[in-house]
Parts: sequence; C-alpha cells; structure tokens
Amino acid sequence: MVSSQLVAVGTLVLSIGALWVGAEAFVSNAARVARRFGLSELVVGLTVVAMGTSAPEAAVSIDAALVGNGDIAVANVVGSNLFNIGIVLGGIAAVVRVRSSPRMVRRDGAVMVASTLLLLALLWDLRVSRLDGIILLSVFAGYLVLLFVRPDEPTPAPDDEKQITWGTAVFLVGGLGTIVVGAHFLVESAVFIARAAGLSEWVIGETIVAVGTSTPEIVASVAAARKGMGDIAAGNLIGSNVFNILLILGVTSTVAPIAVVETAIGTTTWLLGLSVLTAVLLGTRGRLGRLEGALLVAINLSRWILDLL
Repeated sequence: MVSSQLVAVGTLVLSIGALWVGAEAFVSNAARVARRFGLSELVVGLTVVAMGTSAPEAAVSIDAALVGNGDIAVANVVGSNLFNIGIVLGGIAAVVRVRSSPRMVRRDGAVMVASTLLLLALLWDLRVSRLDGIILLSVFAGYLVLLFVRPDEPTPAPDDEKQITWGTAVFLVGGLGTIVVGAHFLVESAVFIARAAGLSEWVIGETIVAVGTSTPEIVASVAAARKGMGDIAAGNLIGSNVFNILLILGVTSTVAPIAVVETAIGTTTWLLGLSVLTAVLLGTRGRLGRLEGALLVAINLSRWILDLL
C-alpha cells in the first residue's frame, strides 16, 4: 500500500512537471504565431497567453469530468482562481508593489467578478449542466468580441520577421499533447492520494491539483514582476481567471455535465469575495502594496484551512 502511495506521489510530481513544460512550449509558440499575424501585445496577453497558461486547467477539468470526477473538475478551476489572486498575485505584491492599468481593471476586473458571480448562480443547484456550459461559452464569446472590437492599444502590422517554421508547429502541438497527457495522470494520481488520505476529491482538487495546474501562471507572473512589469503580472492572472470560468468550465460542462458537493457553494462564494476585493484594491489605488498582498495571501490560506478541517 505504501509503495502504491509513493508511486502516486511520484506520478503527481512528474505530471505537474509535464504540465509546466507543455504549457511553456505551447504559450511561447502560440504567442509567436499570434504576433506574426499582427495581434497586439494586449490581445495576445489576454487571449493567447491567458489561454495557454490555462491549458492545464482545461485538460485536467475535462479529463476529470469525462471519468466522473466532477468535484475535481470544478474544484480545480475554483481553486486555481483562488490561488492565482490569493497566493500568486498576493505573494508578488507582498514582495514587489504591483501596479495595474485602470482600463484593464475596469474591464477585465469587472468581467472576472461578473463571471465568478455567474458561476456561483449556476452552481446553486450543485450541478453545471450543458445549458449552463452554453451560457458560460456565450459570455466568453462576448468577452472576446469586447477585446477585439475595443482593444486598449492599436493593432500593429503583421510582423514578417517572426516567421512560422515547422519547429513552431511541432512545439505547439507537442506542448498541447504534453499538457493533455500530464493532466490525465495528474487526475488519476490525485484521486488515488485523496482516497488513501481520507480527503474529499473537492479538497484535493482545490489544493494540490489547483496548485499544480497553476504553475504556468506562477512562472509567467513572477517573471513579469521581476522585470518590473506588475501590470502584466496582474493582467495575466485576471485574464486566466476569466478563461478558467467562462471557457474551461463552459467547454467541460458542455462535454460532460458536472455534479458537485455542497462545499462548492462556500468556496465559490469565498472566491467571489476575494475577486471583488482584488478588483477594488487595484481599481481604487491602481496598485497592490505589501499589506494588501499579505491580506490576499491570508484570505486564501484561511480558505484552505477551513476546507481541510
């Protein structure tokens, strides 16, 4: 039994590594293709990069839903969103002051809060149906239209210097394939560990699985913050949270309707409160300082402790 648990832990670690490597390859090459066709940096960041860093959550949630682990499918998204703004953004702000664009906060921050509120409403009957998934995808389509119709910066001309090669295509497809395989084994090992430890699938999905699938957001945001680009760090995390709810859960529930435990309501309500607080702090002050960052971290850790208890 002990040996099986060790194998599961090892598989879990390797799966997280595979998700990180796959997402890195997918994001960098997808961004190269997007810029080649003249998409602006802002649109690339809020669409291609956000979608790429959310790819692990997508693969894990869809795989979990297909094999009947609905709690992991939703807990992964909700937990990742809590982790993104609670631990990653809060942790960065606790060390380095994070500034934000007022336009980005008013538009993308508002969409993040609205999408979380919508998810809470849809979860009230403890399931996410195919109709709910279609609603989420419809809202996501409207968000994309808003991004492309009213971008915050002019769209540059196509960059002919960024040629698309066969290597780009190979790494793009290979990165996506690595994400899918890593996600499958992450779900399988996480479920095994949860059951062996007596933890619910919701808790394991909200903590270990959520942290594992959030590794691309961690890497991208920390790298941006170290270069003094706090607005990019905040934008990446807010954009990823929007994608996680609207696109990932939209696709997942459309493919396979999801049933969840009652804990989902409380945790999603917590996420809504944290999202509102983050948007307000960024919108009213235009930045997150050390105290605000420490507050976001404390709130997220409190949620984890409550769920574990």
